[in-house]
Amino acid sequence: MSDLFSVEGKIAVVTGGLGQLGREFASSLAKAGAKVAIYSRRPVGQDKLAELFPGLQDSIRVYEASVSDKAALEAATDQLIADWGVPHILVNNAGIDSKPDGQADQNGPFETYPQKYWDDIIDVNLTGVMLCSQVIGAKMAEAGRGSIINVGSIYGIVSPNQALYAYREKRDGVPFFKAVSYAASKSGLVNLTRYVATYWAEQNVRCNLISFGGVKTGSFDKEFVDNFLERVPMRRQAEKDEYNGVIQFLASDASSYMTGSNVVVDGGFTAW
Repeated sequence: MSDLFSVEGKIAVVTGGLGQLGREFASSLAKAGAKVAIYSRRPVGQDKLAELFPGLQDSIRVYEASVSDKAALEAATDQLIADWGVPHILVNNAGIDSKPDGQADQNGPFETYPQKYWDDIIDVNLTGVMLCSQVIGAKMAEAGRGSIINVGSIYGIVSPNQALYAYREKRDGVPFFKAVSYAASKSGLVNLTRYVATYWAEQNVRCNLISFGGVKTGSFDKEFVDNFLERVPMRRQAEKDEYNGVIQFLASDASSYMTGSNVVVDGGFTAW
């Protein structure tokens, strides 16, 4: 079974790999024997890399590329192939959301939600996944193998429950709404995943989606967390490392006959 789940010697790309979950994915894959290329909008020196990934600097490299810049993605991928070879694994993890403490119109009523925020989030969360899959997936297809793993959300399956955020108006005196753009971007991944899965199925490139629930970060209001956990059958958020197992499963031969699927890992949130 350990051989079945092995990623030893494989080459993985993790977009947004310097973020909280991205670091977990990159680190766990590297510890399991993979070589990991992180695609990031900002460059990182060796000292910072050593700080973020202690003991793993030989297995992890950072390539500067925004997921919404196809030319930068092509350049980074060409360099990666020259350095290590054609990737076996792509984790489309990079993503953004409206900031809870951002401008008021970021979290205002749907009727007046500014298109600029919609464009920014769709550009990264949906178009960025398409571009990364285009650029890196094409190389995988030429090699006749590969696993693309898209990182989705429970809000790609169900609409945000605005009741979770109602406390903000009572507390701050300003209405607060979870914006439409994040949910729309993540639901778009459901069918993008199916499209890519069927398009490259005969080239043995698999594409699957993981729909995650909440993760414990310490950055959310206690009122929000309490409201959220009332709707989670397991009554807790995920620990940061609890998504690593499903990433490795989809990256490995343990999921060799699995493509076009949506794996829900949410503590039961969408089961009710």
